[in-house]
Amino acid sequence: MKVEQISVFLENKAGRLAEVTNALADAGINLRALSLADTSDFGILRLIVADHEKAKQVLKDKGFTVGRTTVLAVEVPDKPGGLNDILQTLSDNKVNVEYMYAYVQPGGNSAVLIFRFDRTDQAIEVLQQGGFNVIPGEKLYNG
Repeated sequence: MKVEQISVFLENKAGRLAEVTNALADAGINLRALSLADTSDFGILRLIVADHEKAKQVLKDKGFTVGRTTVLAVEVPDKPGGLNDILQTLSDNKVNVEYMYAYVQPGGNSAVLIFRFDRTDQAIEVLQQGGFNVIPGEKLYNG
């Protein structure tokens, strides 16, 4: 049920993000989801990719600082209150969301939320008991 995410630390300067995407494109690595958070000096690019081990090595070889994190992907109906239903269930069970990002599936009626939790295993249990669809990593990696 867990998804491997890579995090890339970037200087906040023109062209740095393009260096990452260029390296991944040259290596034939498909991006599945991403999020970029920044400050005035640096950014953290979070990526779900088709081959996280290869992506991590390619980026390290290019001089980037790369980390790996376990996250969860949860499917939610693309309707008002869909996110709130998940967040309320997590809150009721005292599961903390450290961060999240989302994307809407084209042509569908659902969105995928990528979550980082303080207690991933408990989050899986709570979400499944709540009837939410936790998407296995393999499904995200391969489309």
